[in-house]
Amino acid sequence: MNQIPKLRPGFRFQWEPVQNAHVLLYPEGMVKLNESASAILSEVNGESTVAEIVERLENRFPEAGALEGDVCEFLDDARQQHWIMMV
Repeated sequence: MNQIPKLRPGFRFQWEPVQNAHVLLYPEGMVKLNESASAILSEVNGESTVAEIVERLENRFPEAGALEGDVCEFLDDARQQHWIMMV
């Protein structure tokens, strides 16, 4: 929970009007993100720890309850996909 996720070089998170969704752009293509993935990646800034990201998301979405498991699972998947790295 003290690790700091950061987008890998060459990756960019942005809103894509044509897709009407947030996307993750990278040299080989693009990934269209769902709302949950978008919310999590919007908090990944290369400075905040996983614990801080979870806390901010739980404050933004109090109706969702505890989010630590879901956030950690997504970040682990994103790391395995080589979208992010932990520093």
